[in-house]
Amino acid sequence: MRRNVLIVDDEESMRHMLSTFLGKNDYDTETAANGEDALLQLKKSAYDIVLCDIRMPGMNGMQFLERMPGNGLSAAPVIMMSAYGTLDDAIEAMKMGAYDYISKPFKPDEILLTLKKAEERERLRRENFLLRQEVKKEYGFENIVAGSESMLRIFDTIRKVSDYKSTVLITGESGTGKELIAKAIHYNSDRANGPMVAINCGAIPDNLLESELFGHVRGAFTDASRNKKGLFEEADEGTLFLDEIGELPKFLQVKILRALQDSEIRKVGATRTYKVDVRIIAATIKDLAKEVEKGEFREDLFYRLNVIPVHVPPLRERRDDIPLLVQHFIQKYNKKLRTSIDGITSEALNALIEYCWLGNVRELENTIERAMVLSESAHLHPEHLPERVVEYRSNDLSHLPDNELSIKKATRTIERELIRRALTKTSGNRTHAARLLEISHRTLLYKIEDYGIQA
Repeated sequence: MRRNVLIVDDEESMRHMLSTFLGKNDYDTETAANGEDALLQLKKSAYDIVLCDIRMPGMNGMQFLERMPGNGLSAAPVIMMSAYGTLDDAIEAMKMGAYDYISKPFKPDEILLTLKKAEERERLRRENFLLRQEVKKEYGFENIVAGSESMLRIFDTIRKVSDYKSTVLITGESGTGKELIAKAIHYNSDRANGPMVAINCGAIPDNLLESELFGHVRGAFTDASRNKKGLFEEADEGTLFLDEIGELPKFLQVKILRALQDSEIRKVGATRTYKVDVRIIAATIKDLAKEVEKGEFREDLFYRLNVIPVHVPPLRERRDDIPLLVQHFIQKYNKKLRTSIDGITSEALNALIEYCWLGNVRELENTIERAMVLSESAHLHPEHLPERVVEYRSNDLSHLPDNELSIKKATRTIERELIRRALTKTSGNRTHAARLLEISHRTLLYKIEDYGIQA
């Protein structure tokens, strides 16, 4: 594809030479004899690249660069040229927004190489912009599937807090969508163009976690053969999502607290601190207030994190969302699996609505994907659902007292019973039991402790 180049130079011979040469190399060119004419042409037409001389009568190249209309995605990259240039001129031009600087006299190949580099930079810039727009659209509040009153209140809260740097603590069971909410906060904030960096604090050994978060300097320990950036630095001017913050060891809680208070970090082995501009969003399945009471979590860090608390209720407490989520997952997996499922029968949907969903939205999504793989009809039927979901309605409710009408209390009773059954079936093997229950091992451990189950 031919590119449009505007050549701005007061020397007619230079304009003619560049026009002829670039025309032979698949570029369309237009020319301007001074900065004023160039500004007029930029108002009338769009150009892919601008080649501009610095020394010109009237408005010089620097003045032109300062007054050049447009910025952001629509602005054409400007390459400055001068026969009298110095390094200071080049630096000043780059500060003012020029893409590159070429000293006259130059070889034709030098001009071509510089143009190709500018084109590649613009292509990457546009791709990056479009990708960011897609990501922002994907994590827009309107794309988080929910209609229950409790979730709508959460959306209202995170809309209000997105643009502030205040720390957010998201609590809720595994699989409820805590990370999705963290991403929605980031991508709808004024930090959306900055990085969103996530780490699971419970997935990395304690001896490696400090270096992962704060980085290290060469020689800090045996294997530290080079300097390493930590995630706080990676997230500078963006957001750091600390998932499972409740698993953070005590010695690191102090360093996190200091980073929150002072916006400074110290790398492992370093003798100085580094300023960082990071917004912290933390998440946990634990009740941190109880962890503070037990002495497992620092009280001062808890209050620093809990500036804006957001509790995501489990799926069984917002069953109104299940039909919406089912339809969403059917559409999602129709694209992914190249299937053409139209919907779900009322009997199958009722089974999904009544099930307890220990694994929450994640378990529901896996269930719908499985059902769509097994289905040979246009609709999902009960026989496409796991046996535990279909049988749950008739069997698992039968042992409840007739006068028990509290969904929360009944659900806890059923959860406790299912966990006991799974542990009995696996002879106390918690990892295997978690797989049978379709919840994470960490969630199972938390529920065993919460329900006081002896296993």
